[in-house]
Amino acid sequence: MDDNTLKTFAYINISSYRMKAVKALQKGNETPTQIANHSDIRLSHISKVLKELKDCGVAECINEQDRVNRIYRLTPVGREIADNLD
Repeated sequence: MDDNTLKTFAYINISSYRMKAVKALQKGNETPTQIANHSDIRLSHISKVLKELKDCGVAECINEQDRVNRIYRLTPVGREIADNLD
């Protein structure tokens, strides 16, 4: 891992919500509802977690223009981080 990826890994690792969301996204493309169900995070918290993951370059929305049923996936950096989480 390069230095920036390592810093991002540390940022993800200090939050149980971010870690759970990354692990849920490891399964593939998911909607916020699916992420909430797979990670045991309340749906009301998911949007904040997804925004944090997008801002640090770990996740991306592949249909940002849609208002409902947005689909998220891990970026290449996100996959590298997910592979190294406990």
